[in-house]
Amino acid sequence: MNIDIKLHKHDLPDEIDLSKSDKIAIDCEFMGLNVARDKLCLVQISSGNQDAHIIQLNRENYKAPNLVKLLNNNKINKIFHFARADLSFIKKYLKIEMDNINDTKIASKLARSYSDKHGLKDLIKEFVGIDVSKQLQSSDFGGDLTEKQLLYCAHDVVHLHKIYKQLENILIREKRFELYKDTMKFIKTRVNLDLASFKDDIWSH
Repeated sequence: MNIDIKLHKHDLPDEIDLSKSDKIAIDCEFMGLNVARDKLCLVQISSGNQDAHIIQLNRENYKAPNLVKLLNNNKINKIFHFARADLSFIKKYLKIEMDNINDTKIASKLARSYSDKHGLKDLIKEFVGIDVSKQLQSSDFGGDLTEKQLLYCAHDVVHLHKIYKQLENILIREKRFELYKDTMKFIKTRVNLDLASFKDDIWSH
């Protein structure tokens, strides 16, 4: 599979306009999973045309006006895998709260009740037919990026369009799509709970 991978320093260039897409897939890479301690390093975006735009943010000021404008566009559907983590880092470091969110991990848990494996690697294998390596998941994304790291980042977004469509079809077929949509209405609150350090299930006894 040929993927058009482009690395951008600090922001999306002015000449790249992804706002014409009705859907974009988004993923982020961090220095760790503790949003209070670890910094947001990369934001990857795919329009669904075998492209991957990887933005290496300026971690001194996080100024990325073109990226922020795109993410703030409420007309664009944004597809994540485990949006809860990405949205927390985006809110803290880019200072924006996004709307029109879809999450393939949540969709998978509601649609694929025949499986207990809902990682992106599992979804790519089932719906795309590719066995991708997640070996670089825990690598250092804060410095210069290798070709293997760039390819890893690209795989994290380029397949999300197809995966989400397949999951949406199952949700509709199994009459769970309304439940999924109701669940996604809670995502902003779940992110705010995380940022307020409420990590446990507040619905439990």
